Amino acid sequence: MPPVIPTELTTFIAGLPKVELHVHHVGSASPRIVAELAQRHAGRTPVPTDPAALADYFVFRDFAHFVEIYLSVVDLIRDEEDVWILTHEVARELAAQQVRYAELTVTPYSHVSRGIAAPAFCAAIEDARVRARADFGVELRWCFDIPGEAGLPAAEETLRISLTQAPDGLISFGLGGPEIGVPRPQFKPYFDQARAAGLHSVPHAGETTGPQTIWDAIRELGAERIGHGISCVRDPELVAFLADRRIPLEVCPTSNVRTGAIAALAAHPLAEMLTAGLMVTINSDDPPMFGTTLNHEYAVAAQLAGGGVERLAELARNGVSAAFLPPADQARLLAEIDGYARSQTAGVDGILPAGQHRDDQ
Repeated sequence: MPPVIPTELTTFIAGLPKVELHVHHVGSASPRIVAELAQRHAGRTPVPTDPAALADYFVFRDFAHFVEIYLSVVDLIRDEEDVWILTHEVARELAAQQVRYAELTVTPYSHVSRGIAAPAFCAAIEDARVRARADFGVELRWCFDIPGEAGLPAAEETLRISLTQAPDGLISFGLGGPEIGVPRPQFKPYFDQARAAGLHSVPHAGETTGPQTIWDAIRELGAERIGHGISCVRDPELVAFLADRRIPLEVCPTSNVRTGAIAALAAHPLAEMLTAGLMVTINSDDPPMFGTTLNHEYAVAAQLAGGGVERLAELARNGVSAAFLPPADQARLLAEIDGYARSQTAGVDGILPAGQHRDDQ
């Protein structure tokens, strides 16, 4: 069910300049692209070839089932042409939502281990990145991500590719996949080497596990941003630390419900996190798989946290401030958001109290 917010807020969100900091490369494949790839590999994949059937396929029993389904989509990416098409189409979808800049989480190990050579993979995403800037006006950057479920061999290979095959757009090093049973400290040597090479640290933590995982990500992996981080609210000391250090949290509300990390949207701690002064950014994670978009996530944020257009503009500014962009580029995007907000604020009566719904008719 779509968030129930005033029409003027929906309109404001649609035109609001944004950045996206937590969105997965394969997880962003549109139903059309997934179905086309499934058709190309028909008979060798459980993924439906009908876009309409994907909604049912993307219903997840729990986080482990989500990983299983996600990897079945990864299996559809068989060569560098598939990689290029996927990347270019993701950029198209982002640009349509007024996304100016995005840091895509890419998992090269998943593709290299399935037979795509690392140089070919990196060349394909980089060529698509350059083309996307020309075609859609959106800037893409890469976070090379360790699939935690694949263990230390995956960490070793992800680091090797990052250090020897790095495309120009590579700026950060991450850790995704399941948190339960995948302790963060074991990955410290790999993050140490990546950081020494100039890459930023952006591991997932505190999505399906407690605050200790977030502490481990900060203390052991040198995390500069936290993917998800929603369990931080269970530890007042951690909340105070995150607020004091202004460590950004990449929050993805619909994802947290769809993977079972939280029981229902009404239970999401977004409003509590904002009230505590945390540096929250809004993101879509794996949007087609979760039946969402970045615009939808901003609408969800408006429903959960209230505050109207100024709150939404604040969240957009947080995204820019948390992005690994040069100061001049940050300043330009912040000015664009401020100018848009000023131009749209006059006459808008779209303020909602946190957690309350309002009919948009």
